[in-house]
Amino acid sequence: MPIEKPHWAQLFTEVVTSGLCTGCAGCVIACPYDVLGYDDAGGYRPFHFEEHGGASDCTYGARGCTLCTRACPRFRTWEAECDRYLFGREREESEVAGEFIEMFLARATDEEINNAGQDGGFVSAALIWALEKDVVDAVLLSYLEGDGRSWHAVPGVARTRDEVLSGAGSRYTYSANTLSYQGAVDAGAERLALVGMGCQSSVPTVMASRKAGKVARRFQLNIGLLCSKTFDDAIFDELFHERYGIKREDIAKINIKGLFQIWLRDGSYREVPLAEGYEWTREGCKACPDFAAEHADISAGGIGAYSEWTLVIVRTERGKEIMDSMIADHAIQTRPADDDPGAVSLLRRLSRASRRRWPTDADPHPRLVNVLRPVVG
Repeated sequence: MPIEKPHWAQLFTEVVTSGLCTGCAGCVIACPYDVLGYDDAGGYRPFHFEEHGGASDCTYGARGCTLCTRACPRFRTWEAECDRYLFGREREESEVAGEFIEMFLARATDEEINNAGQDGGFVSAALIWALEKDVVDAVLLSYLEGDGRSWHAVPGVARTRDEVLSGAGSRYTYSANTLSYQGAVDAGAERLALVGMGCQSSVPTVMASRKAGKVARRFQLNIGLLCSKTFDDAIFDELFHERYGIKREDIAKINIKGLFQIWLRDGSYREVPLAEGYEWTREGCKACPDFAAEHADISAGGIGAYSEWTLVIVRTERGKEIMDSMIADHAIQTRPADDDPGAVSLLRRLSRASRRRWPTDADPHPRLVNVLRPVVG
């Protein structure tokens, strides 16, 4: 019996059109034949060019190319494969937010970074440190299009402190940051950092575990953002503007702490109930089981009571090495995660809620079982 070599035909039916696809674009950047495109106009889905096998098949795949399935962090047994690759074992039932080495609160010591970034600027500080210490050549992240007033997030590349700072802050709409991979490589970058939601931060890990080649080897630092969902771009006009009179071009900053916190350019502040945003939940988020970005080197999110601190989860030895070096260089300030027990509790609760989304007819590993032991934290 011939060995199965799953390719786009299987990915198309099992992930892209089944509801599992998050729009991470891992398959797009892994394709060596440039026959995959990406719908970034609200669809957030990969698609296959018609002249190479049609929408649902691939002539290169039929001849043996499997790179798109090897890059997909929702294809078949993706979570167990990532766990074994990173940690040498699959997560236990109690590890609902994934495996990790340590957890704490952190913030940037540099006031400029602190003020520009979200929740103390930890992620920006880590990216700037990695660039300045020659750990990476470039960072794949997101920017706001144009002058920022559109609040439309787009993938981009940062190579300097100023470029990182210009991309600082949270969006809450989706940007497939992996799509900036080719631009970074074309400009000469060989060592990359990726920052993105859990679906994106699983891309380098699943690529490495499935031996997806040169693309996987270029990722040297993987920072995952805690994320329960992102929203369609229409939320700005249809919710914030129509219901609350808040124009997108007037928004200076957005945060979510149980509700939408919105700071306006005129210095005023508004709040919108988070529950009202539910109908604008992006389709690709509705089956995602990974709130905690479990396959990153470092996971981070501002989910606690302290708006100037980020909850940081160090997952890999690579992540610990970088964190220890940042602390030694006084790039960040830390405090115990137990200083904010509500943040740790919320991490577990939101991780459980995300895992319950995973479909029962897909690989069972990401789902919850009936009884969960407490997460060791």
